[in-house]
Amino acid sequence: MKKNRIIQLAVILAIMFSIMRSEAQERFVFTPQWTAQAQFAGFYVAYEKGFYKEAGVDVAIVHPSATQSAMSRVRNNESHATTLQLCQAMEIMDNGIPLVNILQTSMNNGLVIVSRRDKDPLTQKGARVGIWSIGFGQMAICMSQKEQLDYEWVQFASNVNLFVAGAIDATLAMSYNEYYQLLQTGMELNASNMYRFCDHGYNVQEDGVYMTREYYLKHKDQAEKFAQASRRGWEWAAAHPDETLEIVMKYVRENHIATNRVLQKLMLHEVLRLQIDRESGKREFKLRPDMVKLASDLMLECKLLKKEVTYEDLIVK
Repeated sequence: MKKNRIIQLAVILAIMFSIMRSEAQERFVFTPQWTAQAQFAGFYVAYEKGFYKEAGVDVAIVHPSATQSAMSRVRNNESHATTLQLCQAMEIMDNGIPLVNILQTSMNNGLVIVSRRDKDPLTQKGARVGIWSIGFGQMAICMSQKEQLDYEWVQFASNVNLFVAGAIDATLAMSYNEYYQLLQTGMELNASNMYRFCDHGYNVQEDGVYMTREYYLKHKDQAEKFAQASRRGWEWAAAHPDETLEIVMKYVRENHIATNRVLQKLMLHEVLRLQIDRESGKREFKLRPDMVKLASDLMLECKLLKKEVTYEDLIVK
C-alpha cells in the first residue's frame, strides 16, 4: 500500500513538473529595441487588452537595459523577438545571424537631418552631424556618400543635447521623437533647415518585429499568433488614440522614463501616420519587396553590406 502511494506521488510530481516546464517553454518574451514610449504602443495595447492571451500566447514585455540591448537578449535566447529597423536587420543578417520578419509596423521612413541657423543640410559639406551610437543612421550615411557631403559623424546616445548646446552643426532625428524634442526647446524647424529622407528617394521602411530564423522554425505557430495579436493591438491603437496614450503613460511611469505626456501624444500620432503606406493609403503591416531592394542596393553601394539581403531572406513562407 505504501509502495503504491509513493508511486502515485511520483506520477503526480512528474505531471506537475511536466506542466511547469511546458508553461515555461510557452512563455514568449518580447523586447522592444528601446525604452518604454509610444513607439511601441500597439504591443502595450495588445498586452493590456488581453489580445495575446486570447491568441493563446503567454507574453512578457521586457525592455532593454543600460547594460543589455534588445538584440543581445535575442542572441542569448533571453528574449524571443524584438523590434528592428529594416536596415539594422540587414546589417545583423550580413554579420551572420539569420533573422525573420514576422510583422512590419512601419511603412515609411521617419529619419530627418536638422541643421542650425536655417542652413540647408545639403550645403554643409564636412559638417559635424550627430548620429546614434546604437545605429539607425544607415540611410543618412548612404545619402552623405552619394551627395559627397563628407559629414563628420559625432555619436550620441539618446537625446538632442549636443545639438542644442551648439557642439555640432546638425543632427539626425526621428520625426516621431527627437524632432519633437527640438520643437519643445523652442527651435524653429522648416524646409530651409530640415531634410526628410522619405521625400528624397530614401523612403525605406523602419520598425518591424524580428526573431532568429532558428527560433521561428521551431515555434512558427507561437510567432504567428504573437504577430496577429500585435497587429490587432496596433489597429486598436489607431482607432482609440486617447485610450492608447493612457496605456503608454502607464508603461512610461512604471519604467521611470524621463518624458512628458505632450511628447508621447505627438509621438503616437506620428508613429501611426508612418504606418500608412503612401501608395495604398492603408496599414498593411508587411514588408514591401521594393523597399527591401532599395535598402539593400543603397547599403551595398555604400559598403554597409558585404552581400545582398533579399526579401526572400527576410520572409519565411
